[in-house]
Formats: sequence, C-alpha cells, structure tokens
Amino acid sequence: MKMSQMVQFIKQISGKIGSNMYAGIQGQADPRHISFLRQLQKETKEMNYLDLPLSELKTVVFDFETTGFFPDKGDRIISIGAIQMNGDKIEQEKTFYSLVQSKTSLPKEIMELTKIHEDELKSAPPLSDVFIQFYQFIQGRTLVAHHAKHEQAFMRQANLEIMRANIEPRIMDTSFFIRLMKPQLTGNTLEECCLYCGVEVKNRHHALEDAKMTAELWSQYIKKAKSMGLETLRDMYEYVAK
Repeated sequence: MKMSQMVQFIKQISGKIGSNMYAGIQGQADPRHISFLRQLQKETKEMNYLDLPLSELKTVVFDFETTGFFPDKGDRIISIGAIQMNGDKIEQEKTFYSLVQSKTSLPKEIMELTKIHEDELKSAPPLSDVFIQFYQFIQGRTLVAHHAKHEQAFMRQANLEIMRANIEPRIMDTSFFIRLMKPQLTGNTLEECCLYCGVEVKNRHHALEDAKMTAELWSQYIKKAKSMGLETLRDMYEYVAK
C-alpha cells in the first residue's frame, strides 16, 4: 500500500479509533499494522453484540500474565493465553499462547508465581509480533476476561506502544457475572469463582490455563442465563445490574 493510500485509510477510521495514530503511522508503513487497522475497522462495523442470541455470541476468553499491575509505570505483559468460544461451547482446540519478549529483569516473585524465567523471555517474540497474532486470533470476536480492568489497561498501553493509537477494547468481565450464580457472593477472585462453580483450579497463573478456567466459568454463566429465560447479553447485564 502506498503512503497516500494508507493515510487515506487512516482518515476513514480516525474518528472511530483516534487521530493520534497519525504520528505513529506516518513513515512507518508496516504491512502488519495496516492489517491490524483493517481488522479494527471491521470490528467497528459489526452488529451490536449485546443483542445477539447468547447461543450465537462468539467470544475469545483470554488472560495476561504481567510483571505487575501498572502498565503506565513500566509493568509489562510477559505472556498471553486465549481460547475461542461459541455461545456456551468451548472450542478446546482453538487456543492461543505466547510468551512476550523482555530484556529487563523479572521480579523473583513473578517468576515464582508464573513459573516463567528470564531466559525464556529473552528469546520470546516481541510484543508487537505477539499482539498482531493475538488480534488475528480474535477475528472480531467479543473479548472476555476475569477482572477485565487489568487486561484492559495493559491492552490500552500495548495499543499505544504498537499503533500510537488510544484504542479502548471492549471486554466482558466474568467477575461481574458471578452474581448470576450467587448474588450475595462478595469474594470474586478466579479461584473463589471456580470453587463456587465447581471448576477445577490447576496450573494457576499460566495465561492459557487461566483463560481455560475463565472459559469454563463463562460457559456456566451463559447456561445459567438461558435457564433463567435471559436471551441476550443485554438481558444478562440488565439482570445482574438490578
């Protein structure tokens, strides 16, 4: 794609994604980024996912392992795990997992928690490559995560670094929907939700394994919603928000 064509393309979607991406794209005609932007444009044109029948809702349940909680203060993504779902059905064979390159020292407590070591991260692919692959895996599906604000903050920071664009991903939070199963439940860590719902906790703090456990929770929530006569994601939100 020629630079003039690329700039015109960016102009077409800049109102939806953000004009500040011009600085990052001008002079950097990376074909992967162009593909990335095309995917984002496609997502903005999709039908309202809130009103899809729950059985037709296509999602990607995912998890990030990170060096801490504050991406704006230098904490980094070190691994990404994800799995696709159609309605309440988990597509066990459709998974994504990658470590993310890091040249800095990994805190000892993070190595102990995640079982990831510094030498593994030094040879891992860079964040820009992993994120492009991750978005290709998503394929416009709605994202699901447990305590989604954590993943949302790191996705926002990664988008700024890679695309120079302030892109706000839509992510449904399974910790919010635990109220479908037990309205009074106050503890909502992944372990606590799994324990209540009978989901086996194993290989905790491995991004793909955490994503799989979260997918099991999401599957149960959709089944519960259907049994209650809730037909769409909007119905689920309205019920839980009461």
